[in-house]
Amino acid sequence: MSATVLVVDDEPKLRRLVRDYLEREGYVVLEAETARRALELAKAARPALVILDLGLPDLPGEDVARVLRGSGETAIIVLTAKADESSRVAGLRSGADDYVTKPFSPRELIARVDAVLRRTRGPETSPRSFANGTLRLDAEAREVNVDGAPVDLTRTEFDLLAALAGRPGRAWSRLELVTRMQGYDYEGYERTVDAHVKNLRRKLGEDPRAPRFVATVPGIGYKFAARMDA
Repeated sequence: MSATVLVVDDEPKLRRLVRDYLEREGYVVLEAETARRALELAKAARPALVILDLGLPDLPGEDVARVLRGSGETAIIVLTAKADESSRVAGLRSGADDYVTKPFSPRELIARVDAVLRRTRGPETSPRSFANGTLRLDAEAREVNVDGAPVDLTRTEFDLLAALAGRPGRAWSRLELVTRMQGYDYEGYERTVDAHVKNLRRKLGEDPRAPRFVATVPGIGYKFAARMDA
């Protein structure tokens, strides 16, 4: 089931922009323009994550974050136009899981939503099998088998494969994959992903000209080409 995200901001254009990007990624999106409406929706819908503007017209966003944090397991990403350290610390101390300063890149925000939900909800633990030659991935045991044979992957290679296989057919940019593998503050060059993909393909027994699993998306990055077995 798709995760539900509540977007709380008094700017309609910003809400629509964030909603469009989230829905493209398969999230169910709710919107609220005030703190009171946000708390009503959060109580009724129990979203997995709230994107919360701190500069709301009726109540301080920090107060809303404290109520949300005290009433359940909802993850929170706060938005603010203030870039100073004290504002960032205040937002995090109110219970937020992450912090984004306006103006922001929508793709960066989506990457942070993915990362926060991955941390707060935990990894996929059930083994999954894919067609195009059988690939079996067990996230809990961190094991991969191809055509019945075990594949020895490094931590980074496993995380790369797990990110791709978690959303078959979805095109990932190199920056998004770096974020998934190393965390958003990683300062390595995005092209290191290419080297990891090359090694991963070799270990999976891929033909680079016609890969069964990890396909190149020209001008963007990579995607997982195989479909899950029924």
